[in-house]
Amino acid sequence: MGLPAHTDHGLLTLLMQNELCGLQIEHNGKWIPVNPLPNSFLINTGDHLEILTNGKYKSVVHRALVMNKKAARISVGTAHGPTLDTIVTPAPELLSKDDPSIYRGITYKDYFQLQQSCELERKFCLDCIRI
Repeated sequence: MGLPAHTDHGLLTLLMQNELCGLQIEHNGKWIPVNPLPNSFLINTGDHLEILTNGKYKSVVHRALVMNKKAARISVGTAHGPTLDTIVTPAPELLSKDDPSIYRGITYKDYFQLQQSCELERKFCLDCIRI
């Protein structure tokens, strides 16, 4: 089954996975495998962390591939974000005249809905709210 390239909408995503490979991150235009570590969680930065930090921390573009058709890859991910009516915007403490906001504010609910429509058009949601 797998998942196409995407970013996660929340602040952080915690991922627990079994020993089978399949998760890849995009780095400098190349796909890099993320080898699972036993008894560990992978923490992935999401879109809202990128918005909150005004782009200082990047949301990780990743995908999941089916690498082994004889065994099942199991992964359980949980995204963490604010309440649906919270407006997500860059933290004012990180903005200045020389470093203005690069993202417009948006409610978590609207962002989540926008993300679903952007993925259908093969765009990343952060590009849709970039100023």
